[in-house]
Amino acid sequence: MTSSSFLIDTHAHLNMLIPGKVRDREITNQEIRDLKNYVENARNANVNLIINVGTSYIESINSIAIAKEYNSIYATVGIHPCDVDDAPWKDSLDQLAKLLPQAAEHKIVGIGETGLDFYHKPFDATIQKDAFAAHLDLSIQYNLPVVIHVREAADATLDVLKSYAGKVRGVIHCFAQSYDFAKQVLDWGLVLGIDAPITYPKNNLLREVVEKVPLDSLILETDSPFLPPQKFRGKKNEPAHLTYVVDEIARIKQCSNEKVIETTMNATLNLFSLV
Repeated sequence: MTSSSFLIDTHAHLNMLIPGKVRDREITNQEIRDLKNYVENARNANVNLIINVGTSYIESINSIAIAKEYNSIYATVGIHPCDVDDAPWKDSLDQLAKLLPQAAEHKIVGIGETGLDFYHKPFDATIQKDAFAAHLDLSIQYNLPVVIHVREAADATLDVLKSYAGKVRGVIHCFAQSYDFAKQVLDWGLVLGIDAPITYPKNNLLREVVEKVPLDSLILETDSPFLPPQKFRGKKNEPAHLTYVVDEIARIKQCSNEKVIETTMNATLNLFSLV
């Protein structure tokens, strides 16, 4: 590991770590400042950059506000698939798109969280696919990577993505699919986001995928405050816990933690154009 290597949490929802914060409410300046402890905890764990991911219009605006407060944080903007069925997603996405010509000013480094979720019911598959495609179109138009959510919708996700093969770059967030799915999306130029479920004792499928794919096709995530490492099950996750993901990947790949840190850092800096 070079002396400048560090960890990057490529998928966090710091706005959801705020006590009492309800969904889709504008964050206050005091609440943004109250996140300082999480940022400091992350830095003490060598997590020097965090990408805070938008899930709705308001939470995307919140992500931008948080990013502007902290040098170590960037933002993505998008509408989560679970939020497109019961909201005017087109209007919301159009409003977010107006920010993209000034993406650097707003510290926007990606589009999403978007994708397909057929787990939470009821859902409208057609609406989700339309919204997903609209996010992918923005990704191409503004040359920004896309953050893709997939839950119980692997085949449908591939059906949408195949039309964009080689045209978009991005990450399959919180990867939980098969090795065959992994091979396909890697062939299309995407990468896999690996989270703390890799530390769960029964998650042999994910460990098998990580063992088989190249290390430089992986980037690291926490999905804070969700999906804490095994050691913290039942508690809120935070970016500082990313070290547990590194430990498990290094064990699986039979390499040093330093190699995992350096390789995933370089992959992330390249994907999100942070170099």
